[in-house]
Amino acid sequence: MHALDYLLPYGLEWMNLLVRWLHMITGIAWIGASFYFVWLDNSLRPPAPGGELAKKGVAGELWAVHGGGFYNPQKYMVAPAELPPDLHWFKWEAYSTWLSGFALLTIVYYFNAQAMMIDRGVADLSSWQAIGIGLGSLVAGWVVYDLLCRSRLGKHDLAFGIVIFAFLVGAAWVLTHFLSGRAAYIHVGAIIGTIMVANVAMVIIPGQRKMVNAMLAGQKPDPVYGIRGKQRSVHNNYFTLPVLFIMISNHFAMTYHHAHAWAVLATIMAAGVFIRHFFNLRHKGRVEWKYPAVGVALLLAVAVAIAPRPSTSSPALAGGAAPSAAGVHANAGAQFAQVQGIIAQRCVSCHAAHPTQPGFAAAPAGVALDDAGGIARNAARIYQQAVQLKAMPLANMTNMTDAERAQVAAWFEAGAKTN
Repeated sequence: MHALDYLLPYGLEWMNLLVRWLHMITGIAWIGASFYFVWLDNSLRPPAPGGELAKKGVAGELWAVHGGGFYNPQKYMVAPAELPPDLHWFKWEAYSTWLSGFALLTIVYYFNAQAMMIDRGVADLSSWQAIGIGLGSLVAGWVVYDLLCRSRLGKHDLAFGIVIFAFLVGAAWVLTHFLSGRAAYIHVGAIIGTIMVANVAMVIIPGQRKMVNAMLAGQKPDPVYGIRGKQRSVHNNYFTLPVLFIMISNHFAMTYHHAHAWAVLATIMAAGVFIRHFFNLRHKGRVEWKYPAVGVALLLAVAVAIAPRPSTSSPALAGGAAPSAAGVHANAGAQFAQVQGIIAQRCVSCHAAHPTQPGFAAAPAGVALDDAGGIARNAARIYQQAVQLKAMPLANMTNMTDAERAQVAAWFEAGAKTN
C-alpha cells in the first residue's frame, strides 16, 4: 500500500478533529451570546417614567453582578441620541460557527459520501446525487423559511412556529427517504443552522447597518429594522436546542436508524422547543412547569417507543445478564468461527487497527474487531449495533444479510447461556 493511502485518511482525521473542535468553540460563543441576549431582553426592567433614563430613550435596564463586578446594561427603544465611537457587532460568532460546520459537513460527509450518506436499502444514489440533495436542502430550507417570515404568517408567532416546525419535520421525512438516517439528521441540523446564520447575515446585521447609517447621516433610525432583527433573533433562540441535539445525534444510532427516524427527530426537537420556552418565560418572571413537563414526557415517550423488543427466549435480553467476554469467548467453536468470518467480511474494513475502508484512519470509537479478543470484548456492542439496531455496518455498505445478523444473534445468546 502506498504511503499516501495511509496519510490521506490520517490527514482527514486530523482535519475532522480540528474543525470539529473549532465548530464547538464558535458554536458555544454564538449560542451563549444568543442565550444571554434573550435572557437580557426578557429581564430588562423599564425605567421610571419621566426619569433621566426615560428621557434618554432607554427602554429598559438591568443591574447584575458577575465575576466580582457590577454591570448595568441598558437597551434603547430605537437608538441612543449619539452613536458611540466603539460599537461591538455580534456577527463573527455566527459566521464562524456556520463556516466551520459546513467545513465539517464536507470533511465527514461529502468527502466520504458513499459510506456516510448513502444507504442502498433506502435509495441507490451516486455520491454526487447524495451531495446535491444535501446542498439543495440547505438552500430550499432558507428560501422557504424566509418567504414564510416575510408573509402575513410571519406576524403570528405561534402559527408561524407550528408551520416552520411542520416544514422541518417534512424535510426530515423527505431526507430519510433519500439519505442514510445519520446523514438525514445532520442535514436537518444544517438546514436549521443555515437559517440561523442567514438570519444574522441577511436580516439582523443589514438592519443594524441601516440604523447606524441613518444615525451617521443625522436621521432617526427606522424602528422596523430592530423589530425584524428581534423576531429573527427569537427564532434562532428556539432553534438552538434542536440543533444541539442533532450535533450529537451521530453518536446515537438508536434514534437515526429507527424505521421512523423522522418521527423520532420530530419528537426530540419538540421537546427541545418546550424546554427552551420554559426558560424564556422564566426570564420574564413566569415559572410555567407544564412546559418542561411536556418536554420530559415527550423524551420519555420516544425512549419507550424506540426501545428494543427482546425475545423472551433470550436470557441476555429478558432479564438475564449479558454475556461477559469470557463467556462469549468460551463459545469459540464452529459457531464463533462462523461469526468471526462474518465480521471479517462485513465489519473489519472499518473496525481494524489499520482500516482499509477509504476515509477511515482508525477504527470508529476505537472498536477493533480484527482479532478474536476484540470480538469477544465488544460482543454486546456488536449485538446491539448489528442485530438490534441494524445500524452497522454503516449504511450496510458491506451488504450484511439478515441471515448473517441472525447468526451473530445466535452466537451472542449462546454466549449468555454459558454464564
